[in-house]
Amino acid sequence: MSENNIVLSIKGVNKTFGGLQALGDINLEIEEGKTHAIIGPNGAGKSTLLNVCIGRLVPDTGTVEFAGKNMIGMQPHDINHAGMVRVFQTPEIFPDLTVLQNVMVPALAKRDGIFKFNAFSSLSAENNIEEEAAQMLDDLGLGAIKTHQAGSMSRGDKRRLELCMGLIQHPRLLLLDEPTAGMARHDTNRTVELLKEIKERGMTKIIIEHDMHVVFSLADKISVLAQGRIIASGTPDEIRGNPKVQEAYLGGAEL
Repeated sequence: MSENNIVLSIKGVNKTFGGLQALGDINLEIEEGKTHAIIGPNGAGKSTLLNVCIGRLVPDTGTVEFAGKNMIGMQPHDINHAGMVRVFQTPEIFPDLTVLQNVMVPALAKRDGIFKFNAFSSLSAENNIEEEAAQMLDDLGLGAIKTHQAGSMSRGDKRRLELCMGLIQHPRLLLLDEPTAGMARHDTNRTVELLKEIKERGMTKIIIEHDMHVVFSLADKISVLAQGRIIASGTPDEIRGNPKVQEAYLGGAEL
């Protein structure tokens, strides 16, 4: 694998909280255009790792390089603007805006470099962005409620809304923290199909997910975290048959 194909390089990352080691000597490379899943039991350090990547947490040691540039010390909004976008485990939306406006706001922020909280009245004039936002909502089955207030949505619908908010920014690297949590199986399958289509367009993704159906449907490579350390990395077939992974993740049961 050429270094030119590596869009995200994490080297020697350690993070402790009050003496508890959340991440221990994490080394990870994410290849351009691939989908890399990170799995592991609750408390393994998966969300902490993503927070380090996007600047919400500063590691005690180590480096995080995105597109060849060190992200350590950069503000989250600057990392976002550089092309690394995260969809959170708990949806972060604008509850008082409509569903459509929620998708338009990050697109405007990406274009202009700042969230214009006092300029929502101008959203209706942004025809190109509005059309793209409406199409994304249709693709994820939310088009029928695009004029509804976002705060009234179900948790599963909020997850799909935030996915739209990430996708409309056209990130170089999309970080997805349990993107199908709270969804019915039909909506999960629809989201998986959309993420497959996005993969065909060349977007690089990191996915944290507990649903093994989602993981094995999407991932080109899987890394397994346990107690803050990567215990295995490989293709889905390699991970599926790894006894060490089975023991750490499912108490010996097969994946």
